[in-house]
Amino acid sequence: MHSRLRTLSAALGALVLLSATGCGSDDGPGGSGGGKLDMGIAVANISLNFAHEMVLGAESAADHAGDVNFKAVGPPNTDGPAEVQLFQNLTARAKDGIVLENLDPPIFTRPAARAVDQGIPIVALDTSPTDGSKVTFYVGNDNYALGELMAKEALKRLGDDPKGEIVVGVPNPGTPVLDNRAKGIADTFEKEAPGVKVLGPFQTYSDPGQNHSSWSSQVGAHPKALAFLGVGDADSYNLAKIKKEKNGKWLTAGFDVDPKTLDAVKDGSNFVAIDPQHFLKGYLSTAMLIDSVRDNDGKLPDGWFLSPGGVVDSSNIDEIITRQKSAKAAYDWYKPVIDKLLGDQKAQLKPLKDAR
Repeated sequence: MHSRLRTLSAALGALVLLSATGCGSDDGPGGSGGGKLDMGIAVANISLNFAHEMVLGAESAADHAGDVNFKAVGPPNTDGPAEVQLFQNLTARAKDGIVLENLDPPIFTRPAARAVDQGIPIVALDTSPTDGSKVTFYVGNDNYALGELMAKEALKRLGDDPKGEIVVGVPNPGTPVLDNRAKGIADTFEKEAPGVKVLGPFQTYSDPGQNHSSWSSQVGAHPKALAFLGVGDADSYNLAKIKKEKNGKWLTAGFDVDPKTLDAVKDGSNFVAIDPQHFLKGYLSTAMLIDSVRDNDGKLPDGWFLSPGGVVDSSNIDEIITRQKSAKAAYDWYKPVIDKLLGDQKAQLKPLKDAR
């Protein structure tokens, strides 16, 4: 069912995943003068679903645009310095533009600024750029709102005036995307359920093994908690696994649409998954990058391009599983949204300083 979703993971024998869209060419930079474009995407962890989805979306956009040599790079585990090196290597090849996703924005400030100084258009994806990076265009979710959404979904299932503890986990504390999700959860419970005490956010790690160990410790330490809520990829399926192992009665949920996460929603272990719709973000960022180079001399918009997210639950799980079967199925599902968002880009642009 999910074989297409595993295609990127098969490349873990190497740090770099290469995807060439179209035929290879040494025609040089494209732009408005024609010829193939040399572009790419750098992600924080090539093996986890969130990055996997972004790469599939980016590749799809490059394929649809045509005449783009497209390369995707990322370390097999979350490793900021390793990604920096891969990004820097990519700048030597992808002269016409790069989409940059990372989980450690400060260490990318200088490398990104150097790339911009070299004339390479850079789009920040999923994690807003730092001051000093010279990157002024960002495509991402309202992650605080996605955290609010998770809390509200939990409250629907906790009944009137719940009392007890909620445990929140963050794989990489200090990463704005993840911290904003956790803050959205905590603020919503504080406002709407004063009888609930939010514990954490605790570090749960992005590595699946470390993540499982971390959550096992939290479940052991808080056996009477009402819910355990994670804001990352591995959180979702590991919480479901632990719940099954311990026959837990508490609520569990996380983010993203890893195949194991979808299975957990399908069998009812997790009450929801919050879907940041990473394929969509990868597609939008790459399509706008290509258009800017071909139609606007590489000048990107300024600001935060708001990309939507959604809830996966028992009402739509089968539809989402079908969407995830292939890149084509994903594109077909997202196409009406892609057409709408790209058709009225100004409606989605917010000030970069407001990104959260």
